[in-house]
Amino acid sequence: MTYPDLTRSRLMTDLVLRLTPRLHRGLLAVVSLLLAALAPAGPAAAQGRLEARYEASLAGIPIGKGAWVIEIGDDQYSAAANGGTSGLMKTFAGGSGNGSSQGRIVNGAFAPASYSASTTSSKKSESIRMTLAGGNVKESVIEPVPSVDPDRIPITDAHRHGVLDPMTGSLLRVPGTADPVSPEACHTTTAIFDGRMRYDLKLDFKRMATVKSEKGYQGPVVVCAIYFSPIAGYIPDRAAIKYLVAQRNIEVWLAPIAGTRVLVPYKMTIPTPLGTGTLEAVQFVTTATPPRVAKTQ
Repeated sequence: MTYPDLTRSRLMTDLVLRLTPRLHRGLLAVVSLLLAALAPAGPAAAQGRLEARYEASLAGIPIGKGAWVIEIGDDQYSAAANGGTSGLMKTFAGGSGNGSSQGRIVNGAFAPASYSASTTSSKKSESIRMTLAGGNVKESVIEPVPSVDPDRIPITDAHRHGVLDPMTGSLLRVPGTADPVSPEACHTTTAIFDGRMRYDLKLDFKRMATVKSEKGYQGPVVVCAIYFSPIAGYIPDRAAIKYLVAQRNIEVWLAPIAGTRVLVPYKMTIPTPLGTGTLEAVQFVTTATPPRVAKTQ
């Protein structure tokens, strides 16, 4: 590797380290807004399972890998993800993380009950735990307790009401009987709370596309633009926040889970000064399961 290549890689590493925490929370949570605005009125009528593996890159250079497992039942659901740095990024800044959420399906809508996330790097480790009920955060804990920064916009009780956790928010349930992979899946805004920051995310339809994973799903996806609007729990002068707010070219590609009307991120992209950051599924295996039949006398 030449000296310019090494310098460029170090710059990429620094940029990713600065942006990754907010990007992870923002991109993983992006479609949670659709749950609040587009939740169907009827009960869930189908179930399915997703086993997916993702690879992350920056300007074409591999920087991370992860896995995601989602179970959707007739009246409950669970989702769990884990990942870590890889390739050159691991050499400069090794790190890993995991997250999970679970809850019930009430009148056809996802109702989160618990959420947790933890990250570990060479510099620090952190864990977040939340319990929720009726769209409100009942308890939220960060360990170790973050230091107080007078420049950070404080979180109030109102900011914890009418929100979804990021993991549940990644499960987009589309109502109706028409094909859920459609432009209509990209027209709304809602509130997210990730245990640290309260923000709004807006989706707008951009285009339809077709994907072909190495294993699993091959077919159409709907591509939505993402617009990030921080509300509280952030420091306004932070460069990463300003950068995300100004972006108009962040995208999420949504693919269906077989046997359900649920869409989840297949691919996400964000422009950076050093090239496009991409998270894309290389395996996206979904399995439909029949609905549970109620017992009769």
